[in-house]
Amino acid sequence: MGDWLIEVRDLKMYFPITSGTIFPHKVDEIRAVDGVSFSVRRGDTLGLVGESGSGKSTLGLCLLQLYRPTAGQVVYQGQDLCRARGSELRRMRREMQIIFQDPYGSLDPRMTAADIISEPLHIHRLLPRRDHRKRVEGLLSRVGLNPEQADRYPHEFSAGERQRVGIARALAVEPRFIVCDEPVSALDVCVQAQVLRLLGDLQAKLGLTYLFIAHDLAVVGQMSDRIAVMLRGRVVELGTTDQVLFKPAHPYTRSLISAIPIPDPAVEKKRARAVLPIEDAESPALAGCRFAAACPESDASCREKAPAMKLIEPEHWVECWRT
Repeated sequence: MGDWLIEVRDLKMYFPITSGTIFPHKVDEIRAVDGVSFSVRRGDTLGLVGESGSGKSTLGLCLLQLYRPTAGQVVYQGQDLCRARGSELRRMRREMQIIFQDPYGSLDPRMTAADIISEPLHIHRLLPRRDHRKRVEGLLSRVGLNPEQADRYPHEFSAGERQRVGIARALAVEPRFIVCDEPVSALDVCVQAQVLRLLGDLQAKLGLTYLFIAHDLAVVGQMSDRIAVMLRGRVVELGTTDQVLFKPAHPYTRSLISAIPIPDPAVEKKRARAVLPIEDAESPALAGCRFAAACPESDASCREKAPAMKLIEPEHWVECWRT
């Protein structure tokens, strides 16, 4: 495996669409994740970016086996998590945690911060109960909160503070890999910067590995060593942060980058943006490229056969006939 902490191989997650109440039967399926492959190096951050509904969060949940994938492999330190069951899976989950998008909905309103953060310690039986309080107070300090806030309930915290409680909960079991599922999208811009800085500091001090999910390429570019661009269940481009942001090869990636605002009114007013036809973009090609209906560079061949992922330069992969 070398330096790879986690490897995802041809991962698929299909949700059945059923009809009928008394005798329900499958009539179709939603291919939320459709044959995704990538790897994450130890201590690195892989950014996963794409529009809403592209399958980003579903992919993150599949990695943690919160959704059991339809097919494929999630190999963590040489072990296929898709085959793990029972105590074996619980042991692996201690090393893989998640920070959720909603800083309020992800916390039980009936539990104090101390109860929320110590719950993983109880589940995994890591410490005697008498030591939980000391560990909780240490984690609160580590994420920038006052240990005296341990007995507060979620509604007594601000949104940014609630997200810090969620981060402390993820850190409680000393994981190696954390899925950050749009952890700053529900926060104000100034609070976003604080939380991103906190995540970066924690990674440097604790040697954490992140899968950082977001729809904002600017945020992903700040946090990531490598970026994967996801479109309708597929990764269509994968490369280093510089390759994806400054040498984008896929038309969809270029359209995402053109949507990033530039903090200079004069430049922002003059530049041209890639505006995609909404109706065509919502109508995926049945057999060909998923982006063919909205791509300004597509032709008949793009609609007839799906392209395969190919290497165009070291560490830079793209799924496009035109590259």
